[in-house]
Amino acid sequence: MANRPGAAWAFESAPWVASRAARAVTEQITAWRLPAPEGTGDVVKFLVRTAVADGGRRISVHVSEQNRLVLVLALSHRPHPAPLDPAVLTRLHRLGPRGCGSRATADGRETWAIIDTAA
Repeated sequence: MANRPGAAWAFESAPWVASRAARAVTEQITAWRLPAPEGTGDVVKFLVRTAVADGGRRISVHVSEQNRLVLVLALSHRPHPAPLDPAVLTRLHRLGPRGCGSRATADGRETWAIIDTAA
């Protein structure tokens, strides 16, 4: 996220935070004077629920923008999470992001999506 507009939030790892995170990301996109495409909230909620499913004590959501593309990333903060079911990315892709992916890191699982605000 270096050298790009960005924001991040830390949340308790609980199912109810998905809506709160979706609202925060949508408000941030709007603050950048970009349109939040229909379905943005659904993508964010899915990312958050995926992070919560890892079973950590907290999660974080990060968002950055470049050339009208918005990267939204949820981090589970649970080291060595169980392998991600490949169907998760298939379901995420069906929600409409331009791209998506996931990887396990020493800090937890990162699951991300790229939202095209120009579409």
